[in-house]
Amino acid sequence: MKVLILNSGIGSRMGKLTESCPKCMVAIYKNETILSRQLRLLASVGITDVIITTGMFKYTLEEYCNSLKLPIKYMFINNKEYDRTNYIYSIYCALEWIKDDDLILMHGDLVFEAQVLYEMIHFPYSCMAVNFNEELSQKDFKAVLHEGNITKVGVEYFENAVSAQPLYKLREKDWSVWLKEISKFCEMGKISCYAEEALNVISESIELKPYDASTYLCSEIDTEDDFAIVSKKVKAVEERIVYMGFSADVIHSGHIEILKKAACLGTLVVGVLSDNAVASYKRFPLIPFEERKVLLENLQYVHQVVEQKELSYRENLLALKPEYVVHGDDWKQGIQKPIREEVIEILYSYGGKLVEFPYVENEILHNIEKKMLTELAIPDFRRGRLKRAIQMKGCINAIEVHSGITGLIAEKTVVEQGKEICQFDAMWVSSLCDSTVKGKPDTELVDITSRLRTVDDIMEVTTKPIIFDGDTGGLNEHFAYTVRTLERMGVSMIIIEDKIGLKRNSLFGNEVEQTQDTIEHFCTKIETGKRAKKTNDFMIVARIESFILEKGMEDALKRAEAYVEAGADGIMIHSRKKEPDEIFEFVDAFRRNDLITPIVVVPTTFNMVTEEEFAIHGVNIVIYANQLTRSGFPAMKNTAELILRNHRAKEADEFCMPIKEIINLIPSEK
Repeated sequence: MKVLILNSGIGSRMGKLTESCPKCMVAIYKNETILSRQLRLLASVGITDVIITTGMFKYTLEEYCNSLKLPIKYMFINNKEYDRTNYIYSIYCALEWIKDDDLILMHGDLVFEAQVLYEMIHFPYSCMAVNFNEELSQKDFKAVLHEGNITKVGVEYFENAVSAQPLYKLREKDWSVWLKEISKFCEMGKISCYAEEALNVISESIELKPYDASTYLCSEIDTEDDFAIVSKKVKAVEERIVYMGFSADVIHSGHIEILKKAACLGTLVVGVLSDNAVASYKRFPLIPFEERKVLLENLQYVHQVVEQKELSYRENLLALKPEYVVHGDDWKQGIQKPIREEVIEILYSYGGKLVEFPYVENEILHNIEKKMLTELAIPDFRRGRLKRAIQMKGCINAIEVHSGITGLIAEKTVVEQGKEICQFDAMWVSSLCDSTVKGKPDTELVDITSRLRTVDDIMEVTTKPIIFDGDTGGLNEHFAYTVRTLERMGVSMIIIEDKIGLKRNSLFGNEVEQTQDTIEHFCTKIETGKRAKKTNDFMIVARIESFILEKGMEDALKRAEAYVEAGADGIMIHSRKKEPDEIFEFVDAFRRNDLITPIVVVPTTFNMVTEEEFAIHGVNIVIYANQLTRSGFPAMKNTAELILRNHRAKEADEFCMPIKEIINLIPSEK
């Protein structure tokens, strides 16, 4: 697509403003002229081929355009007969450079908004900018409408007419018909009329539609009075607030383009999503919020950067009241759809508008996203994310996984709850579940080497942080090895329980023989693990079994204090009671003296408590320790029974995941 800007006129009605320069070079806002604004907006939508007709100020105009340093290739066509012809002849002079292509045709004294240009370019037909709401004037263009088409354009028409501006988007097939008629006119000596007179002759042979620009600025400047009025409107446009929510952990060319387009609509304010907001719907941010904020602040077309604390735009929209919110159109479906609907609702409440630019998938962007996901799985990066997640959210959740496929379920399960998007923050590799899927008892019979293979299977296909169930930790020498190995693999946390001897599941309590370790000996184990680890990101958490073995609150708190003193990075408190009372009592008492050390709970028995309730009391990690295993095995057993009863698989189909969903769940290399 090319652009033809008609700038051959003298501009005599502008008085002193055009004594030394053409009308298009008159400054309308700060140091921006009519022409520089036109060219800036054209560049913002990717147009690079611009033909400009010149007249009296040929050299002044050429030098000025080249000084703007825009990514535009200019062709200047001088109308030597500028003082005795109209712009129909200027078009004729440019004939060789404007044929055989779609064209944007505009007068050089026309001022319009970026959205007008963008919408006209994407209008499916040839079109002319009109205003259905503007009162018809004697001196300005009007367009006559018939059955949805423009049939006449001129200053003399009033019946069935609407106000019009000399801004056209012309498809090549329509433009070629008009251009042939313009050539006929000029070759017959009709060079002092409007080009629209030629248009009126062939209007029935083309399809020219009205584009309604009534809600935007789109005005021609003919006189000093026009100049004063339009300048005020431009000031209002340029100073209005345009808002764009943005994660900005990786900025690529697609982001840059949409930011540029947004900046053309007014003063651009970017809401950079908080770390928590990014992690809640997309993936863990690669770059912390403060660094992402600085990246955006250093872009010249971004006026201000603020924090958007949540996925919801509500807080920032009500505070800023932007006239426009800009977003790609990729949020019309999927997990962001409720957020979009809320934005539309809020904008409607005070008269704002949503502007959506097409989201374009391309191989480069796909590769960037793929690379980011790869980086999320790198051990050093993955290991530190659990600690960062706790710092960001205060209270996080984890679900049990025991294989690559359950890891993918934990990784990809996302639930929309109103305007909130929920997903798991981490994964728990349980000793119980790992043993169960192997058909072995939960007595540390499955050795550490086998369990590490499970971890490796999970890590190969996921990116979320992993918490490892370390049982008792074993002998101190063995525990040091386990710590170093898990840390090197990229695991974020190991939890070890303060028991010794043959490991038994805690939920049996005193029903089976279980021995709690001494405080001194367990503290030595913690210290051994602390010496073995190499980074601050890897966390060793002490699990207290005092409630399980009915040793009471005083013992639990005494142990917690000692374990923290020995270097434990967190405390897990366990209970087999169905009510959470003793858990809450412990946490409240612990928090009176320690506000920092993370607390972990596993609400298997007291499962009526919500994460929000735990957070109020000061819990930092809630682990759903065995639910995938416990739900999976009954389903498999039921399917097996159905097949046996019916001697076929048809009855079991409704309980089976479709093969296509399995294929989509499991990633494939492309």
